[in-house]
Amino acid sequence: MDEIRSLSLVIPAFKQQKTISENIKIVDNTLSLLPYKYEIIIVVDGKIDKTSDIVRKIAKKNKRVVLYENKRNIGKGYSVKYGVEKAKGDIVGFMDAGLDIDPSSISVSLNYMNLHKADIIVGSKTHPDSVVDYPLYRKMISLAGRFVTQFLFGFSVLDTQVGLKFFRKKVAKDVFPRLLVKKFAFDIELLAVANVLGYKRIYEAPVKLSFKEGSISYNDLFWVLLKTFWDTLAIFYRIKILKFYRKSNRRNWIR
Repeated sequence: MDEIRSLSLVIPAFKQQKTISENIKIVDNTLSLLPYKYEIIIVVDGKIDKTSDIVRKIAKKNKRVVLYENKRNIGKGYSVKYGVEKAKGDIVGFMDAGLDIDPSSISVSLNYMNLHKADIIVGSKTHPDSVVDYPLYRKMISLAGRFVTQFLFGFSVLDTQVGLKFFRKKVAKDVFPRLLVKKFAFDIELLAVANVLGYKRIYEAPVKLSFKEGSISYNDLFWVLLKTFWDTLAIFYRIKILKFYRKSNRRNWIR
């Protein structure tokens, strides 16, 4: 495996004007302690509030921070994919905004990357060394999702949904251009596609996670889960029936 010299961390941001400045500061301080050159790529998903304006001001002073914007809200998957396309690091990762996941988990994941000479490192709530503060209903949702993904795709990965993942650059540049899901089942698709393409060195790393309850209602949560399930079935259909992801002609990125 090639030596890691640089890191790109993509952070998709949607309506984060209250927290994005502090988030960037904490992540930047964390990455500055690592022995790598790095960039923090913020992809703002829609011009809905002042998140872009805040990041733009930070980026003018801190050249390690890079801003990209979607003109409208499209989804986390779309935003991460675009950020990965622009990434330059030997290792490319993404992390959810809001810092439910403690940034100290970044260095742990990169240590696992080196230790296992991994293609992909997946942050996991199920790892025995993880420290997780998570409500019961979320644990039940995760358990159900784990059953579905293992049944459909035969995943060895127990937890697909934690918003912290790292990829060797060559893996990221191979996998991400093939992805279609823009929103809810994005993490499932990228791991399923990586598996189809033969990337087997996928390992789970512990995380420190404290779930922050958002503004989503239980009714909205139901529809999100239903859409995620539907998207997951579509991924299964594309893999098993269409053999879509195996095609050499990747989908071009359309901005």
